[in-house]
Parts: sequence; structure tokens; C-alpha cells
Amino acid sequence: MRKSLTFLIALTALAACDASRRTGAIPTPVTSANADSVFNAMDHRHGDVVGVDPMALAHRFETLPEGGNIVLERGEHDDFGISQIRLHLLKISRSFKRGDFAIPGFIHTQTVPGADMMAEKSGKIDYIVEDLPHGGAIHIRTSDPDALRAVHSFIAFQIAEHRTAR
Repeated sequence: MRKSLTFLIALTALAACDASRRTGAIPTPVTSANADSVFNAMDHRHGDVVGVDPMALAHRFETLPEGGNIVLERGEHDDFGISQIRLHLLKISRSFKRGDFAIPGFIHTQTVPGADMMAEKSGKIDYIVEDLPHGGAIHIRTSDPDALRAVHSFIAFQIAEHRTAR
């Protein structure tokens, strides 16, 4: 019985490995062109959610000992664009406080690392919205160790995805 089970598992694995050859599917290699295309699609979804041209937005994500910051500003002064940014940050902060991370999930087409734990620990995390001259910021603060690790994971992912590392 044990030999039969081992054989069945090996046969299934072999079939799965051979599936791309049999179907003619060729894995797409990651290139800078399709990486840029994925980035542009993500950036476009973000612009749609904020209501502002994504090329006019400047992001900054910062990890801090007590949490992190999400900063979103326009390069030029534009009252409508600035009010859209502030409204977006207010909506996001309220959603996060309720443990709802659907918007970053939509923007990035995946569950953002740290989001599940941040949702679970939503009562232990503070989200403070600040208006800035050209946009706004969400200051994320917690003293809970698990929530803090989750916030740092969330921010690190955002830095990588939005290409804001300095």
C-alpha cells in the first residue's frame, strides 16, 4: 500500500512537471519590459483609486520604530488633486482601522504582506491622517509586537512595489 501511494505521488508530480510541454505553454521569463508593464498596470490602478493621474503622484513609505508612514503628494499645487489625495488617505485609514485591506489588495492584485495580521490586530493599531501642503500622510502606530512586524512587512512591500526605495 505504501509503495503504491509513493508511486502515485511520483506519477502525479511527473505529470504536473510535464504539463507545460504537453499543452505547449511556455513560461514567460521575467524581463524588464514585462516588469515595467506590471508596474504601470499597478500604478494605473492606484491612480484610478485615488482619482489622480499616477504620474503626478509622489509616494513615500517609511518604517519607524513604532510603525510607519504612508505619504502621498502631488508634485505641483492643484487644489482638486490635493483634495482627492486627502480623501483617499482618509478612506484608506478608516478601512484599515476596520481591518479592511481590499483597496491595497486591488491595487497590487494580491494580499499585501502584513495585511492579514494588521486586520487581526486592527484594535491595536492607530491610523492618524495628516494634511500636508501638497497631499497628506497616514501615520501608523502600534505598541503590539505582532502588529508592528505586520506594519513593517506592509510598508516594506509598498516600498518595493512602488519603487520608492532610496
